Amino acid sequence: MSNLWFQGGTLVLEDIGQDAAVHSAFRWEKAKWRCEAYHYADVLPWINAQAIRDSVPHWQRLDLTLHDDREPHDYQVEALDAWDAARRRGSIVLPTGAGKTFVAIHAIHRAGRSAVIIAPTIDLLHQWYARLVNAFEIDIGVYYGGEKKIEPITVTTYHSSGDLIADYGDHFELIIFDEVHHLPAPSWGETALMAPAPCRLGLTATYPEAHEQQDERWNVVELIGPIVYEKYIDDLTGERLAEYRTERVRVDLTPDERAQYDADYAIYAGFFRSRNLQKTHGADWYRELMRLSAFDAGARRALLARQRITKLLAGCAGKRRALAKLLREYDIEQILIFTETNAVAYDIARAHLIPALTHETKTAERKHILEGFQAGKYRAIVTSKVLDEGVDVPEAKVAIILGGFGKDTRQYIQRLGRVLRKVGNRQAALFHVIVRDTVDERKAQSRKSRSE
Repeated sequence: MSNLWFQGGTLVLEDIGQDAAVHSAFRWEKAKWRCEAYHYADVLPWINAQAIRDSVPHWQRLDLTLHDDREPHDYQVEALDAWDAARRRGSIVLPTGAGKTFVAIHAIHRAGRSAVIIAPTIDLLHQWYARLVNAFEIDIGVYYGGEKKIEPITVTTYHSSGDLIADYGDHFELIIFDEVHHLPAPSWGETALMAPAPCRLGLTATYPEAHEQQDERWNVVELIGPIVYEKYIDDLTGERLAEYRTERVRVDLTPDERAQYDADYAIYAGFFRSRNLQKTHGADWYRELMRLSAFDAGARRALLARQRITKLLAGCAGKRRALAKLLREYDIEQILIFTETNAVAYDIARAHLIPALTHETKTAERKHILEGFQAGKYRAIVTSKVLDEGVDVPEAKVAIILGGFGKDTRQYIQRLGRVLRKVGNRQAALFHVIVRDTVDERKAQSRKSRSE
């Protein structure tokens, strides 16, 4: 009897000759019909119609008890119902702080099947592990680095997921991609391609835009399904998220800083305008500038000038004074300070005697700092990007952004979300410190218009 089975991220048809008429997903390779495992849900009706034995599923039916007395909000129930209606395939887009992890836990409970959760960082992996253990009170698998324990519900990272899925992909009927906007990256998208899981859920506050899913990058809809539910920050503030206010704090450059800025901006802007990079390459114009800098002296000078501008705007004297004033004004609040560079983060940490979190911070020290912040031992943390995604710091109700160029709307929303988790009736506040008459100010205005 013909047989369909899973092998290393692919589906293989056994005992069917090369001349046979098969489903269009399959290709004849290495003397067998094969296709990427993500086609499983699509080929299954054909497999059943052809009376081919389906040997793919090794996942389990789980009798899960949910040990969490919190009632989901109406929007969370709506999101889950929409996902069910879409045959449990697709993405749920909710603002940071709106309980995406809580929604995913309920999705696992509804499905009642073996599940794998893929997180972007080890910090988030540990956070998922703790939430899942508390929710279901069962053994939870962890797969990354030197720790590789497989359970019916297992958490891994994007970096480790390829190996896990290649070996154990047929053990999970549900696959969940946390911060799914990472999935289009060439190496990460292959995980979704290799998994036979018919049930798929993506979670994010900032769904990738069209240009982020082009060229050599994967398309999220093709890999896990369409957006099935979407809410924005302003839809949920008040009852579910903290009421918040955003304020722009504008500062000036000193005369010396202004002279440096104008000189470097002339070099930088002169090049990309002379080459019409924004017109010829659209959203990818900066990537093109980096490519050209490898062999074009003018592009190299422009790139170095841009880097000097970024450094200047991130740590200029006006921003330092504004930060000191805000720290004095909110001396009874717990505050998150965001910078663009490690150097500025360390300078601020020394100046104000507060801990700094960067990608250089070791795991044990990071855990100590975050726990100290949650316990009120530290009234502020300064960070360069490592708190942009997913890490829970609900104690913070004030965020101060001191960025240089800034990246995009996504980073702004993630930072805003860090202070939006509702605690009593306290209002959250986000201060964006920007430099007048610079790219800093223009970028801030662009973020505002795109996020509205």
